[in-house]
Amino acid sequence: MTSEITLFVNPTAGSGRGARAAQPAASALRDAGFSVRTVLGEDADDALRRAKDAVAGGTGALIAVGGDGMMSLALQAVAGTSTPLGAVAVGTGNDFARALGLPVRDPAAAGRLAADALKAGTARAIDLGRVGERWFGSVLASGFDSRVNDRGNRMRWVGGRFKYDLAILAELAAFRPVPYRLRLDGGPVREIEATLIAVGNGTAYGGGMRICADAVMDDGLFDVTVVGACSRTTLLKVFPRVYKGTHLGHPVVSVHRVSSIELAAAGVTAYADGEPLGPLPLTATCVPGAVRVLAG
Repeated sequence: MTSEITLFVNPTAGSGRGARAAQPAASALRDAGFSVRTVLGEDADDALRRAKDAVAGGTGALIAVGGDGMMSLALQAVAGTSTPLGAVAVGTGNDFARALGLPVRDPAAAGRLAADALKAGTARAIDLGRVGERWFGSVLASGFDSRVNDRGNRMRWVGGRFKYDLAILAELAAFRPVPYRLRLDGGPVREIEATLIAVGNGTAYGGGMRICADAVMDDGLFDVTVVGACSRTTLLKVFPRVYKGTHLGHPVVSVHRVSSIELAAAGVTAYADGEPLGPLPLTATCVPGAVRVLAG
């Protein structure tokens, strides 16, 4: 293993925390005897190209500094390779890091943990989801939740999490169940109406919403959470329970454990790890051991 480590930095993550976090993380790695180089980018495409170049060049690890968006970008560079992935989680949501039990908003501790894991050779192999050439680590969202994302992304006049609260209210006013066609593990096509269907490799999205609360990241399976067709009143009762994962016990909610899923619905955009993936239909496959992560 080379002693050179690559920090993959989003300087704007967490209202500038990404830029501030890079230095203590780098110091922790250097104190452990590693040399550190930093990769930025003019935009997402340029940053990803630079990260892929670092992986191809034999870097000892790629350590993403930022939030879930940066982790998503880093996954595209390391998935399917032997290069381990570390996380210095300083974004808004940090769901990927939380699912792995990694430090959140403590860049020095995250740097030390990554260094210890590299020295001990204890990188953990976890599964990833794959849709075409795109990888995801946490949750693929479709339905009510993805429509909230769509609306929030269009609300340029307000920032932060508040715009998503407004988007939720607006989507509730326009709420209608979505007619889906789905196929689980190559089985028969099912036609159902549902509020949302979430495909979980990890447990949470949206900064702690445990939509797939029982998902395990190294069992070779997705947890698919289906919130069935329901009234606005029922949705308002069920949705707050997502933060503790207790929604899974509600009669309108069902969970399926599968290795692949085909989803189709008109007018629905899918999001993976909080990033737009594209319109349905799509096929998602769970790929066992697709990435090695620097975890305790």
